[in-house]
Amino acid sequence: MRRLFLLPVLFLLALPLPARADPPEGFDALMRALALDDLVAIVREEGLGYGVEIEDEMFPGRGGDRWDAAVAQIYDGGRIGTELRDTLAGELSGADLGPLVEFFGSETGARIVSLELSARRALLDDEVEKGSLERLEEMQADGDPRLDLIERFVEANNLIEANVAGALNSNYAFYTGLADGRAFDFEMTEEQMLEDVWGQEPEIRDETREWLFSYLAMAYAPLSDETLEEYIALSETPEGAALNAALFAGFDVAFTRISRELGLAAATFIAGQDI
Repeated sequence: MRRLFLLPVLFLLALPLPARADPPEGFDALMRALALDDLVAIVREEGLGYGVEIEDEMFPGRGGDRWDAAVAQIYDGGRIGTELRDTLAGELSGADLGPLVEFFGSETGARIVSLELSARRALLDDEVEKGSLERLEEMQADGDPRLDLIERFVEANNLIEANVAGALNSNYAFYTGLADGRAFDFEMTEEQMLEDVWGQEPEIRDETREWLFSYLAMAYAPLSDETLEEYIALSETPEGAALNAALFAGFDVAFTRISRELGLAAATFIAGQDI
Protein backbone atom coordinates (compact mmCIF):
# COMPACT_ATOMS: atom_id res chain seq x y z
CA MET A 1 0.00 0.00 0.00
CA ARG A 2 3.07 2.20 -0.34
CA ARG A 3 2.03 4.85 -2.83
CA LEU A 4 -1.11 5.76 -0.97
CA PHE A 5 0.81 7.22 1.92
CA LEU A 6 3.69 9.05 0.29
CA LEU A 7 2.11 12.42 0.63
CA PRO A 8 3.44 15.68 -0.82
CA VAL A 9 6.59 16.62 0.96
CA LEU A 10 5.18 19.43 3.06
CA PHE A 11 3.24 17.07 5.26
CA LEU A 12 4.04 15.78 8.73
CA LEU A 13 1.90 13.44 10.81
CA ALA A 14 -0.38 14.75 13.54
CA LEU A 15 -3.50 13.53 15.29
CA PRO A 16 -6.71 14.64 13.56
CA LEU A 17 -9.11 17.04 15.20
CA PRO A 18 -12.63 15.70 14.62
CA ALA A 19 -14.42 18.90 15.60
CA ARG A 20 -15.16 21.30 12.79
CA ALA A 21 -13.76 24.82 13.22
CA ASP A 22 -14.12 28.12 11.42
CA PRO A 23 -11.24 28.60 8.98
CA PRO A 24 -8.68 31.18 10.09
CA GLU A 25 -8.02 34.34 8.12
CA GLY A 26 -6.23 33.56 4.87
CA PHE A 27 -7.31 29.91 4.89
CA ASP A 28 -9.02 29.91 1.49
CA ALA A 29 -6.14 31.83 -0.09
CA LEU A 30 -3.67 29.30 1.28
CA MET A 31 -5.69 26.35 -0.01
CA ARG A 32 -5.77 27.92 -3.46
CA ALA A 33 -2.03 28.60 -3.36
CA LEU A 34 -1.38 24.97 -2.40
CA ALA A 35 -3.64 23.81 -5.26
CA LEU A 36 -5.44 21.48 -2.87
CA ASP A 37 -8.09 20.51 -5.42
CA ASP A 38 -5.41 19.47 -7.92
CA LEU A 39 -3.71 17.40 -5.25
CA VAL A 40 -6.97 15.64 -4.37
CA ALA A 41 -7.48 14.78 -8.05
CA ILE A 42 -4.04 13.13 -8.17
CA VAL A 43 -4.65 11.25 -4.93
CA ARG A 44 -7.91 9.95 -6.40
CA GLU A 45 -6.16 8.78 -9.56
CA GLU A 46 -3.50 7.03 -7.46
CA GLY A 47 -6.28 5.36 -5.49
CA LEU A 48 -8.06 4.07 -8.58
CA GLY A 49 -4.78 2.48 -9.66
CA TYR A 50 -4.33 0.97 -6.24
CA GLY A 51 -7.80 -0.54 -6.50
CA VAL A 52 -6.62 -2.46 -9.56
CA GLU A 53 -3.65 -3.78 -7.56
CA ILE A 54 -5.93 -4.95 -4.74
CA GLU A 55 -8.11 -6.92 -7.15
CA ASP A 56 -5.09 -8.46 -8.88
CA GLU A 57 -3.56 -9.57 -5.60
CA MET A 58 -6.58 -10.53 -3.51
CA PHE A 59 -9.40 -11.66 -5.84
CA PRO A 60 -8.06 -11.71 -9.42
CA GLY A 61 -10.70 -11.52 -12.11
CA ARG A 62 -13.63 -11.37 -9.68
CA GLY A 63 -14.03 -7.64 -9.18
CA GLY A 64 -15.06 -6.27 -12.53
CA ASP A 65 -17.24 -3.22 -12.86
CA ARG A 66 -18.69 -3.60 -9.36
CA TRP A 67 -15.28 -3.38 -7.75
CA ASP A 68 -14.28 -0.43 -9.94
CA ALA A 69 -17.46 1.39 -8.93
CA ALA A 70 -16.84 0.68 -5.24
CA VAL A 71 -13.27 2.00 -5.42
CA ALA A 72 -14.39 5.11 -7.30
CA GLN A 73 -16.99 5.80 -4.61
CA ILE A 74 -14.46 5.32 -1.80
CA TYR A 75 -12.05 7.72 -3.50
CA ASP A 76 -14.70 10.34 -4.17
CA GLY A 77 -12.79 13.57 -4.67
CA GLY A 78 -15.42 15.77 -3.07
CA ARG A 79 -15.44 13.64 0.06
CA ILE A 80 -11.65 13.61 0.34
CA GLY A 81 -11.53 17.37 -0.19
CA THR A 82 -14.10 17.95 2.54
CA GLU A 83 -12.21 15.72 4.98
CA LEU A 84 -9.01 17.62 4.30
CA ARG A 85 -10.51 21.08 4.56
CA ASP A 86 -12.43 20.34 7.76
CA THR A 87 -9.35 18.95 9.50
CA LEU A 88 -7.07 21.68 8.16
CA ALA A 89 -9.44 24.36 9.41
CA GLY A 90 -9.33 22.85 12.89
CA GLU A 91 -5.58 22.30 12.96
CA LEU A 92 -4.79 25.79 11.69
CA SER A 93 -7.39 27.63 13.75
CA GLY A 94 -4.79 29.37 15.90
CA ALA A 95 -2.04 29.75 13.33
CA ASP A 96 -0.81 32.90 11.61
CA LEU A 97 -1.25 32.02 7.95
CA GLY A 98 0.15 35.30 6.65
CA PRO A 99 3.74 34.08 6.05
CA LEU A 100 2.46 30.90 4.38
CA VAL A 101 0.10 32.76 2.06
CA GLU A 102 2.92 35.16 1.21
CA PHE A 103 5.38 32.36 0.39
CA PHE A 104 3.09 30.03 -1.54
CA GLY A 105 1.37 32.93 -3.24
CA SER A 106 4.71 34.17 -4.56
CA GLU A 107 6.25 33.21 -7.87
CA THR A 108 8.72 30.94 -6.05
CA GLY A 109 6.04 29.25 -3.98
CA ALA A 110 3.77 28.74 -6.97
CA ARG A 111 6.61 27.16 -8.89
CA ILE A 112 7.40 24.78 -6.04
CA VAL A 113 3.76 23.66 -5.76
CA SER A 114 3.57 23.19 -9.53
CA LEU A 115 6.75 21.10 -9.57
CA GLU A 116 5.54 18.91 -6.69
CA LEU A 117 2.20 18.25 -8.35
CA SER A 118 3.69 17.70 -11.80
CA ALA A 119 6.19 15.17 -10.47
CA ARG A 120 3.56 13.30 -8.49
CA ARG A 121 1.27 13.21 -11.51
CA ALA A 122 4.12 11.98 -13.71
CA LEU A 123 4.90 9.18 -11.27
CA LEU A 124 1.49 7.67 -11.96
CA ASP A 125 3.29 6.24 -15.00
CA ASP A 126 5.26 3.15 -13.96
CA GLU A 127 7.94 3.85 -16.53
CA VAL A 128 8.47 7.36 -15.18
CA GLU A 129 8.70 5.98 -11.64
CA LYS A 130 11.25 3.42 -12.79
CA GLY A 131 13.27 6.15 -14.47
CA SER A 132 13.21 8.33 -11.36
CA LEU A 133 14.56 5.47 -9.26
CA GLU A 134 17.30 4.83 -11.78
CA ARG A 135 18.22 8.52 -11.75
CA LEU A 136 18.42 8.41 -7.95
CA GLU A 137 20.83 5.48 -8.14
CA GLU A 138 23.01 7.49 -10.53
CA MET A 139 23.01 10.48 -8.20
CA GLN A 140 23.97 8.27 -5.27
CA ALA A 141 26.77 6.63 -7.23
CA ASP A 142 28.11 10.05 -8.29
CA GLY A 143 27.82 11.53 -4.81
CA ASP A 144 25.61 14.30 -6.15
CA PRO A 145 25.61 17.15 -3.58
CA ARG A 146 21.91 17.83 -4.30
CA LEU A 147 21.17 14.72 -2.24
CA ASP A 148 22.59 16.45 0.84
CA LEU A 149 20.04 19.22 0.44
CA ILE A 150 17.26 16.70 -0.07
CA GLU A 151 18.39 14.87 3.07
CA ARG A 152 18.16 18.12 5.02
CA PHE A 153 14.69 18.75 3.62
CA VAL A 154 13.54 15.26 4.57
CA GLU A 155 14.96 15.62 8.08
CA ALA A 156 13.53 19.12 8.58
CA ASN A 157 10.07 17.78 7.77
CA ASN A 158 10.45 14.37 9.45
CA LEU A 159 9.19 12.84 6.23
CA ILE A 160 10.42 9.30 6.72
CA GLU A 161 8.88 8.78 10.15
CA ALA A 162 5.69 10.59 9.22
CA ASN A 163 5.08 8.55 6.09
CA VAL A 164 5.97 5.26 7.76
CA ALA A 165 3.56 6.02 10.61
CA GLY A 166 0.83 6.95 8.14
CA ALA A 167 1.36 3.75 6.17
CA LEU A 168 1.18 1.58 9.28
CA ASN A 169 -1.98 3.33 10.50
CA SER A 170 -3.68 2.91 7.15
CA ASN A 171 -2.59 -0.70 6.72
CA TYR A 172 -4.06 -1.48 10.12
CA ALA A 173 -7.32 0.21 9.09
CA PHE A 174 -7.36 -1.94 5.94
CA TYR A 175 -6.93 -5.07 8.07
CA THR A 176 -9.80 -4.08 10.35
CA GLY A 177 -11.99 -3.59 7.29
CA LEU A 178 -11.08 -7.06 6.01
CA ALA A 179 -11.73 -8.60 9.42
CA ASP A 180 -15.05 -6.82 9.96
CA GLY A 181 -16.09 -7.84 6.45
CA ARG A 182 -15.31 -11.49 7.29
CA ALA A 183 -12.65 -11.88 4.63
CA PHE A 184 -10.87 -14.50 6.73
CA ASP A 185 -12.14 -17.99 7.42
CA PHE A 186 -10.77 -17.68 10.94
CA GLU A 187 -10.95 -15.03 13.64
CA MET A 188 -8.20 -12.43 13.20
CA THR A 189 -7.43 -10.89 16.57
CA GLU A 190 -6.27 -7.32 17.07
CA GLU A 191 -2.95 -8.64 18.34
CA GLN A 192 -2.44 -10.65 15.15
CA MET A 193 -3.29 -7.66 12.96
CA LEU A 194 -0.89 -5.41 14.85
CA GLU A 195 1.86 -8.00 14.68
CA ASP A 196 1.39 -8.42 10.93
CA VAL A 197 1.31 -4.67 10.31
CA TRP A 198 4.42 -4.02 12.39
CA GLY A 199 6.15 -6.84 10.54
CA GLN A 200 5.83 -4.72 7.39
CA GLU A 201 7.61 -1.74 8.96
CA PRO A 202 11.19 -2.40 7.72
CA GLU A 203 10.06 -2.88 4.12
CA ILE A 204 7.78 0.16 4.26
CA ARG A 205 10.61 2.26 5.68
CA ASP A 206 13.03 1.23 2.93
CA GLU A 207 10.49 1.80 0.16
CA THR A 208 9.43 5.12 1.66
CA ARG A 209 12.98 6.46 1.73
CA GLU A 210 13.72 5.30 -1.80
CA TRP A 211 10.50 6.71 -3.26
CA LEU A 212 10.74 9.99 -1.39
CA PHE A 213 14.29 10.69 -2.49
CA SER A 214 13.58 9.79 -6.11
CA TYR A 215 10.44 11.94 -6.05
CA LEU A 216 12.14 14.93 -4.46
CA ALA A 217 15.15 14.71 -6.75
CA MET A 218 12.80 14.68 -9.73
CA ALA A 219 10.44 17.40 -8.46
CA TYR A 220 13.12 19.87 -7.38
CA ALA A 221 15.63 19.30 -10.17
CA PRO A 222 14.74 22.66 -11.80
CA LEU A 223 15.19 24.57 -8.49
CA SER A 224 18.40 26.29 -7.53
CA ASP A 225 20.14 25.36 -4.28
CA GLU A 226 19.24 28.80 -2.94
CA THR A 227 15.53 28.25 -3.58
CA LEU A 228 15.62 24.85 -1.93
CA GLU A 229 17.43 26.40 1.05
CA GLU A 230 14.61 28.94 1.28
CA TYR A 231 12.05 26.15 1.28
CA ILE A 232 13.91 24.29 4.01
CA ALA A 233 13.99 27.47 6.07
CA LEU A 234 10.21 27.83 5.73
CA SER A 235 9.74 24.23 6.87
CA GLU A 236 11.66 25.02 10.05
CA THR A 237 9.45 27.97 11.04
CA PRO A 238 6.50 27.54 13.44
CA GLU A 239 4.14 28.42 10.59
CA GLY A 240 5.68 25.83 8.28
CA ALA A 241 5.53 23.17 10.97
CA ALA A 242 1.88 24.01 11.68
CA LEU A 243 0.98 23.62 8.02
CA ASN A 244 2.83 20.33 7.75
CA ALA A 245 1.08 18.97 10.82
CA ALA A 246 -2.32 20.11 9.60
CA LEU A 247 -1.90 18.58 6.17
CA PHE A 248 -0.79 15.25 7.51
CA ALA A 249 -3.65 15.29 10.00
CA GLY A 250 -6.11 15.78 7.16
CA PHE A 251 -4.65 12.99 5.09
CA ASP A 252 -4.54 10.73 8.14
CA VAL A 253 -8.30 11.18 8.50
CA ALA A 254 -8.91 10.58 4.80
CA PHE A 255 -6.61 7.58 4.36
CA THR A 256 -7.76 5.83 7.53
CA ARG A 257 -11.35 6.07 6.31
CA ILE A 258 -10.38 5.05 2.77
CA SER A 259 -8.33 2.07 3.91
CA ARG A 260 -11.02 0.69 6.18
CA GLU A 261 -13.67 1.04 3.45
CA LEU A 262 -11.37 -0.63 0.92
CA GLY A 263 -10.92 -3.53 3.33
CA LEU A 264 -14.66 -3.87 3.85
CA ALA A 265 -15.34 -3.76 0.11
CA ALA A 266 -12.55 -6.22 -0.72
CA ALA A 267 -13.84 -8.63 1.92
CA THR A 268 -17.10 -9.13 0.05
CA PHE A 269 -15.20 -10.38 -3.01
CA ILE A 270 -12.69 -12.43 -1.04
CA ALA A 271 -15.61 -14.13 0.67
CA GLY A 272 -17.27 -14.72 -2.71
CA GLN A 273 -20.06 -12.19 -2.23
CA ASP A 274 -21.20 -9.20 -4.25
CA ILE A 275 -20.98 -5.58 -3.20
